[in-house]
Amino acid sequence: MSTASSPVRHRSAAGTVALWALQVLLAVVFAFIALPKMLGNPIAQPPFDLVGLGMPGMIAVGWLELAGAIALLVPRLCALALACQIPLMVGATGLTAIQNPELVGIPAVTLALVLVAAWFRRHDLIALVRMAR
Repeated sequence: MSTASSPVRHRSAAGTVALWALQVLLAVVFAFIALPKMLGNPIAQPPFDLVGLGMPGMIAVGWLELAGAIALLVPRLCALALACQIPLMVGATGLTAIQNPELVGIPAVTLALVLVAAWFRRHDLIALVRMAR
């Protein structure tokens, strides 16, 4: 077993506050977009029909989005939540580009914000993976 540790990474207080503010904003966005899916709102269903997931897939994605929103607020889980939200938002951006190209900016901006937060949490994710080993 190796005892070598990676250098400690420190963020300024302002950087930490800004990152948490971004994560809270993303948590609100993900909770907001999860609710119609979790409740089976038919307006949210067409993209899921397009990829063959239908109503069950839409509801499952809604619950995953809500779980990710909650995990964004948990210090130990936020980096993992961000990593999991990247493919989710890539899919959402792609499907929106196909279904409603005029609205593609919304998931694209959300994806960009997730990528920024994930970049700043990358060392936390590495530490979580090392801890899980």
